[in-house]
Amino acid sequence: MNNKLLFSHIQPRRNFLLHSLKASAGLALFSPDLSWGKTSNTIKKTWTVQQVMDLVMKDGNLSPISDTVDTLKSGKAGQTVTGIVTTMFATVAVIKEAAKRNANFIIAHEPTFYNHLDKPDWVKNNQVVKKKQELLEKHQIAVWRFHDYCHSLKPDAVSYGVAKKANWLSYYKTGSEVLTIPSVALGDLVKHLKKSLDIKQLRVIGELDQPCAKVVLMPGAWGGTRHVAKVEAENPDVLIVGEVSEWETAEYIRDSRLLGGKTALIILGHSVSEEPGMEYFAEWLQPKLSDLKVTHIASEDPFKWL
Repeated sequence: MNNKLLFSHIQPRRNFLLHSLKASAGLALFSPDLSWGKTSNTIKKTWTVQQVMDLVMKDGNLSPISDTVDTLKSGKAGQTVTGIVTTMFATVAVIKEAAKRNANFIIAHEPTFYNHLDKPDWVKNNQVVKKKQELLEKHQIAVWRFHDYCHSLKPDAVSYGVAKKANWLSYYKTGSEVLTIPSVALGDLVKHLKKSLDIKQLRVIGELDQPCAKVVLMPGAWGGTRHVAKVEAENPDVLIVGEVSEWETAEYIRDSRLLGGKTALIILGHSVSEEPGMEYFAEWLQPKLSDLKVTHIASEDPFKWL
């Protein structure tokens, strides 16, 4: 067979093979059922502590606060995050539970080292602080305080979280501490808060049968000045707070009632009053970090009631 005849015989087969290879390549690129496509879809994004903090700032539309207490209390900004836990206080129990869950980033609302600025030398030679630092270092856990920025979210994550858990969102207004709820006796309001917020005991000033509709909700520690100013301005049926200086807010409410005032007082407790906010924050954050597990661990009430 001459070369010309041989070439004419081979060329059609060559063209067919080239066409088949091109078609196969196209399928590999566009078919979701092939292993190449499956492998690419399972690649997870890794996050550092700093990247998570930056995401919260960006998606929360938060502006930097120059003198904020919301800084890292342990760990490093560049460490890779294996999981996130939100909580009120990064207690020893919360730290140990986070380690069990392979979560090395705790976002806590309140101080880790027992003072507002988290200064480890707040009390010299503090052995509890030293042991807690060693525990955090052992498990390579970063702790970021999320207080100022938490309250700067729109809506405020804490007040919104409490209203949500109390089933009061239909009465809640962003930026306002005042809610008008269906009138209910003070005693029944106490029962509702204990059940919905999962609080064992509350402290109350007021007659349990008095009606309550206008509520001032101030979870956490707002301080006596702001408690009293809000009552003076709003004249609510009940003031609901996290904690008080007993010689300030409590005595003001007691004397106010003895002078004919109507405002009752419900004290929830600091930790349990703001915990729903950090629980809500975990719900807010999780959809933004699909490659990480975000869970809430309640630091719970530190007190036993006897």
